[in-house]
Amino acid sequence: MGDVLAGFHATWEFEGDSVLIRFGRGIRTPRLFQALRERRIPHAALASVSVSPGRRGAVVLRATVRPGADPLMDVAAGQLKEGYDPYRLVLPAGRETLAEYYAEELRSVLSGGADGAEAAEAHLVAAPEAPLGFKAYDGKATFDGSQVAFRWSWTGASTEKWKAGDQTFHVGDLQGVEWRSPEAFDGYLRLVRRQSAHVPARGAVRSTIPGQPESPEAERRTQADHDPAAVVFGLGYGPVHESLPFAAAVLAAVRGGNGGRAHAAVPAAADPSGAVADRIRHLGELHRAGLVTDEEFSTKKAQLLAEL
Repeated sequence: MGDVLAGFHATWEFEGDSVLIRFGRGIRTPRLFQALRERRIPHAALASVSVSPGRRGAVVLRATVRPGADPLMDVAAGQLKEGYDPYRLVLPAGRETLAEYYAEELRSVLSGGADGAEAAEAHLVAAPEAPLGFKAYDGKATFDGSQVAFRWSWTGASTEKWKAGDQTFHVGDLQGVEWRSPEAFDGYLRLVRRQSAHVPARGAVRSTIPGQPESPEAERRTQADHDPAAVVFGLGYGPVHESLPFAAAVLAAVRGGNGGRAHAAVPAAADPSGAVADRIRHLGELHRAGLVTDEEFSTKKAQLLAEL
């Protein structure tokens, strides 16, 4: 092959063993595409290719990746809206024949490869590169390639998270990542720790209507609100184009064996004097409001002073 097929928000370059997707940078291009910039998709990562009609006579050429081949799509888990699908190339009207031609070219390459229904043994598509970060509703999340750090916000973080302190997780301590789209009611990003997956944080409070069971969605959000291994999204916080590439990069590091020696999650120690003073001040506010007991206040204050 070696040809280039240009769509509205991306171009596909057909190479000998892969497809290079270059995304546009215009103001109408979805921000997720702008953040991804370009992605090289090996033929071995593809499961199938299809052509279908789009809106207003447009033509859609779409590829489907094998499960486990792309960390971005693994984390997204089917939650992306149609317009945010990075494997969907929208072509102008009248390009049906051209789209079918390239679809057949790709199918001929895939026909002798792995079964599309078979999961890939390892990621075949590169994840977005670290360092990455984004602002969640209850804190700021950063990833440097080997460690994930959560620094809690004064206004958004729950009492449980303030008691736990800012968190740092080495990828060697993780076994996965959960991403719930910020476009959903209960969006969040949770780090799944080894031997502690889906365990609610101690002291978590769940709000339910008396006499009625809590919905699964509300339960997940309540757990994320109080789990120091999670950050929650909100309007303008943790947008898809920031939080999804972040989650994909962490997942790739976890599955890629880049964790090395395991380290326990510990409070972050950066900028101790100013950060500790702020946290002691906020702890005092929680104590005066009756949200922290005298014993908890004394214990946590002693721990914070010991960090100086």
